[in-house]
Amino acid sequence: MCSRYASAVATVLGRGTYVVGRDTRPSGAILKAAIISGLRAAGAGVIDLGIAATPTIQLAVEHHKARGGIAVTASHNPAQWNAMKLISEAGTFLERGDIERVAGVFDSGGIAYAGFDTAGGLEEDTEADKRHIQKVLDLAFLDVAAIARRRFRVALDGVNGAASVVAPALLRELGCEVFPIDCEASGIFRRPPEPLPENLTELCRAVRDFRADVGFAFDPDGDRLALVDENAAPVGEDYTLAICADLVLKKSKGPVVTNLSTSRVVEDIARRHGVTLERTPIGEINVVARMKKVGSAIGGEGNGGVILPDVHYGRDALVGVALVLEALLESGGTFSELMVNYPKYVIVKEKVAFEEMPDFGRIAAAIQTHFAGARSNLEDGVRVDLGKSWLHVRRSGTEPVIRLIGEAEDRAGALGLVHEARRLMEQ
Repeated sequence: MCSRYASAVATVLGRGTYVVGRDTRPSGAILKAAIISGLRAAGAGVIDLGIAATPTIQLAVEHHKARGGIAVTASHNPAQWNAMKLISEAGTFLERGDIERVAGVFDSGGIAYAGFDTAGGLEEDTEADKRHIQKVLDLAFLDVAAIARRRFRVALDGVNGAASVVAPALLRELGCEVFPIDCEASGIFRRPPEPLPENLTELCRAVRDFRADVGFAFDPDGDRLALVDENAAPVGEDYTLAICADLVLKKSKGPVVTNLSTSRVVEDIARRHGVTLERTPIGEINVVARMKKVGSAIGGEGNGGVILPDVHYGRDALVGVALVLEALLESGGTFSELMVNYPKYVIVKEKVAFEEMPDFGRIAAAIQTHFAGARSNLEDGVRVDLGKSWLHVRRSGTEPVIRLIGEAEDRAGALGLVHEARRLMEQ
C-alpha cells in the first residue's frame, strides 16, 4: 500500500527527485523501503536521509530543489502507528487539493509507472542535520557567542525520536551543557509520545537532579517543543510560541498567525507589539498559507510548533530551542522569572468519541445560541470568544471524535466552558 501510494505521489507531482526520511519507529525502515521503491517505480529519483526530523526533511527538499518529499512518521501518535507526511517542492506540506488528487490516483489505479529501464535512482544525504543546525545558528535573531558564554544547563527529552541526535548537537553548538534522556533514536517511546505536561515526569526529574536552567521535550518527529522551567514545572506548549513570538517581534515587526485552538497568550503578545494576530483552521498548511499571504513575521500552533519564515515555512522544534535560549539570555534571569512577563491562562482539552458522528451543524448552532452575543468563528467547527476566555468545538480530522477546547484565566473557568459544551452536545 505504501509503495503504491508513493507511486501515486510521483504521478501527481511529477517525476523528478524526492527526499525521503523517517522518524525512529520500528516500522519506519520497512515503510521507508516500500516508499522508496514506489517512487522509483514511478520514475522518480530518491534522496534518502535515513532518520531525520520532519523539519530537517522539509529543509532538505528546499536544499535539493526536489520535486517533493515524504516524511515517514505518525508524529505524536503511539509507536504502533505510522504514516506519511507529504511535502511539496516548496518544503511545505501538500495542500488539501493535491492530497485529494493523490488519493484519487491511488484509488483509481491511474499510476504512471516507469519502464523497466527508466526507474529512478537512489542516493543518500548524510549532511541534512548539519545544514539544519547551521540554518538555525545563522539566524539574525541569535547572539550565538553570548548564548555560548552563558553555558546554559539543559535537560533534554528526545523521546527516542528523530530529534534525539540533532537536538543535542544543536545545543552543544550553542555551548550548552546537555543532560539527555531518551536520546538514543531507538523508537522505543518510554513515555506517551505527545509532549504534554503529564507526560514529562522524567524530564522534570532530570531538571531537578541536574539543576538545569531549562528542560526541552520533543515529539517523535521533532516539530513540537515543550518546556520545563528551572523549578521542574512544565510550562505548557502554548507558551513555546508565545516566548518565541515575543522575542522575534522585538526585532522584526509583522503579523502573527496561529490556529483557532491556540492560547490567547499569543494574541496578547501580538497586541503588546502593536501587530495583528490572525487565526486559521487547524493544520500546519493552513497556518503557513496565511503566513505567506499576510507576510507574517512568525507563526505556529499552540502545540509547541514554531514557524519562522527566516528558516523555513514549517514547524521546527530546533528553531524553538534556539529562540527560547535567546529569550532566556536577554531576560537575564531564570526561566520562571521570564514567565512572569506573560499572562497566565489555563487550557482544558477533552474529546467525545462517537460510533456514528452526530449532526455537527446542530451542535454548532446550539453553542452559538447558548453563547449569544459572543464573537464566533465557523471556519473550523465553532469557536466563541468571551473576553479573556474562549471555547472551540470541532470535529477531529484523524479520529471519530469531537474535540472540546476551553481556555480561561483559571482552571475552573476553562472546565466550565468545556462541560457546558458537553452538556449542549448531549442535549
